[in-house]
Parts: sequence; structure tokens; C-alpha cells
Amino acid sequence: MNDVTENLRAEYDSLVPPPLPHSRRGFLVTALGAGFALAVQPVMAQTAITTSSEGLTAGEISVATPDGAIPAYRAQPAEGSNFPVILVVQEIFGVHEHIKDVCRRLAKLGYLAIAPEMYARQGDPRQYTTIPDILAKVVSKVPDAQVMRDLDACVAWVAANGGDTTHLGITGFCWGGRIVWLYAAHNPKVKAGVAWYGRLVGTASDLTPKHPLDLVDALHAPVLGLYGGLDQGIPQESVEKMNKALAETRGPASKASVIYVYPNAPHAFNADYRPSYRKEEAEDAWKRMQTWFRQNGV
Repeated sequence: MNDVTENLRAEYDSLVPPPLPHSRRGFLVTALGAGFALAVQPVMAQTAITTSSEGLTAGEISVATPDGAIPAYRAQPAEGSNFPVILVVQEIFGVHEHIKDVCRRLAKLGYLAIAPEMYARQGDPRQYTTIPDILAKVVSKVPDAQVMRDLDACVAWVAANGGDTTHLGITGFCWGGRIVWLYAAHNPKVKAGVAWYGRLVGTASDLTPKHPLDLVDALHAPVLGLYGGLDQGIPQESVEKMNKALAETRGPASKASVIYVYPNAPHAFNADYRPSYRKEEAEDAWKRMQTWFRQNGV
């Protein structure tokens, strides 16, 4: 091991959050696998976008966390270094092929994109055949605090592996859209977030003590929300409440945040492998995301 590698490893080790009390290593997901989640089969092959890895360094990596390693998917340009970084947070289906493809799309734009498997300790959502099973057996058991720490660990990993975390963004879809708002309030290093149809309100619990509406005044970075007007799971009433809270806050990042609603789009309108996909709205939203990151230093 040369001096440069040793220095990078020492830096990485110093950035990883300290171990949790009574930590355990009984992780249920240790590798990402291939393909799409079973619950979304059959995939809409005529619309599913596949982005080539040509010109990229892309594939599975292992990220050290306070209580063990989690798998993640990383994509970045094959040549160069010090790439701006975007954390990509999964839907409820885990890091399956669609989320990997999103990382490759971002890498084609010059980013280092990393998507960690956020449910590694609780179970593999890709193996369940129904959404209710995924929600009950996996998602409902995932603490927000764990998610924040795992994302922190990913930031540490990219800082030691060619990423420039002074240009740090985060985007997420569905379940991950909610996490975008939370992480923008958690990590002061984040420059901007883009939340795709993430839940904004909810009931507080031990695992999910706060929701985006509760954290409006705490945002460190402006968030662009991309929502569907026909979303049956995220009522427009909740979007209006969030808009009102953002308008009334004194925080500069919160005041700079924007929610854009596509009136005729349902939930998951960017999921090009599912019937919910809306090509026109998805392409427009992707352009808005790119502009948002550029304007906010990512």
C-alpha cells in the first residue's frame, strides 16, 4: 500500500461516525444483486431506460458504517477526480436496477453518485412480491437515525475515494424523497437537495420522530420538491402545508426551497420501469433537478 492510499484510508477512517452502543453485525443484506425488485414485475420494458456504463467507473462497493459494512452502488466518470457528489436514496424497493441506472445517468453528467442500501439491517425489499409485505416486514423497521448515519458514512467514503464533498447534493425517490428533506436538515455540508414525491407529514414515532414539515426551520440547504398532482399517497393538502411553512420560515435555505407540482402526474412519475411513468413530466423534472444542483453549487 503506497503513502497516498494509506493517507486516504486514514482520512476515511477518521470520517466514519463512531460505533454505536451495543452495535451488531447481523446484516441481512450484504450484496445488491441484479435486476428489478420482485414487487415491480413485470417491468415495463418498452419505457425502462438503460444507461450504459461506457466511460464510467460503476458497480457495487462496500461502505463502512458504525456497526458494519453496507453495500452501495457507485457510478462516476472513468477519468478524472474530485467529482461533485450526489447521494441517491432509494424507493421502498431498495437499490435495484432503476436506482443504479439513476446513478449512471448522474455520472454521465460528471457526478460521483452513490446509492447505499438503506435497509441492509432490516431485510431485502427486492425479494418480496408485494408492496404491503415490503412496508410491514422491512420499511416499518428502519430508524431515521440509522439512515442519517449511513448517509454520513457514504459522505466519508466518497471524500476518501475521489469525491469533492464541498459540492454535495442529495436526491431521492418516494421513501427516499422524504429522506432528502431530513438529510438537508441533518448535514450542514449539503448544498442542495431534490426530493421526488417524498412524504411530507406523518405521525411521530420512536423510529421516525420528525417529518419534513417539522424540520422546515432546520434546513441547511435548499430543497427542490417534485410532486404529482394526482398522487394518491401524498395529498395536495400536505404539499400546501409544506409550501405555507416554507414561505413563513426565517431560514434562508428554507425560504429558497421550492415545491413544483405536475398537475397530471401520479406518484412515481419518474419510475420509467412502471406504469406510473410519465415521460414528459419526468424529463422536465430531470432538467429542473440538473438546474437546481448547478445553481446551488453541486
